[in-house]
Amino acid sequence: MLLLLALTACSTGPSLENRGAVTAPPGDSHHLTIGSAGFTESDLLAQMYAQLLDQAGYKTSILTVANRELYEPALESGQIDVVPEYAATFADWLNAKTHGADAEPAGSPDLDATMKALRALATPRGLTVLPPGRAVDQNAFAVGAAYARQHHLRTLSDLGASGLRVRLAAGDECVQRPYCEPGLKKVYGIDITGVDPKGVGTTQAKRAVQSGQDQMVLTTSTDATLDQFGLVLLADDRHLQNADYIVPVVNRSRAGSEGVTKALGRLNDVLTTADLATMNEQVDSWRRLASDVAGGYLKDKGLLK
Repeated sequence: MLLLLALTACSTGPSLENRGAVTAPPGDSHHLTIGSAGFTESDLLAQMYAQLLDQAGYKTSILTVANRELYEPALESGQIDVVPEYAATFADWLNAKTHGADAEPAGSPDLDATMKALRALATPRGLTVLPPGRAVDQNAFAVGAAYARQHHLRTLSDLGASGLRVRLAAGDECVQRPYCEPGLKKVYGIDITGVDPKGVGTTQAKRAVQSGQDQMVLTTSTDATLDQFGLVLLADDRHLQNADYIVPVVNRSRAGSEGVTKALGRLNDVLTTADLATMNEQVDSWRRLASDVAGGYLKDKGLLK
């Protein structure tokens, strides 16, 4: 981390703020550094990217940088060549960096519109956003399985139509975020009586729903621990949540080649949201190494020899 900070400070690599729009042709460096944001899912994706690129003839290393404020400039400058990202979240982050914190959101529930906005923001920074696959990790809402059976709930629309009063375990920002309390009320008509500020998908938040203290919890679509708490996800059937599909983002001048695109693209037709949840569980609950879980998955799917 200290090395990265030092390199970032003295880098002469491309940066929109310092050098203007980047027009370098696609590059194909032999050694590629894969960035991970330091949480389980990001580690797994970085490992899969690295192993696929290794098989394609590249030499890779993985660098963990838990702060997007650090790893995105490193990606622009070429200290990091490839990172797994989330389409809508990254679009909004780049949009705020480019146009200010008060800019209108660039991400939306529409994947095509989100990808168009993301690429328009990324390209001038020397970044190429590769095609998304099938896997998505977005905000999701879970209730107790028994509660869902009792009230015949499968979707958030069902919950809204039920008229049930719902106390929601979530982060304290939920009261203002459009995808959270305001959206649940406006889009689904859910009667949110209050937000219990226990965090997003935390053990404490899930236990609050498990015990009946709260009725619903904000978590993510790849949460692998819901079964342990007797919880089930309700489908976002009216698409309140943004299109946070997983996308590889590469430094164009170093990793924008067809070889990199082809190697990473092999994952797109295979990796699903459920697959990610299963792998997260293997690392978080079974204490397996992310490298072993990623390699085993790729071999099982015929992507790795």
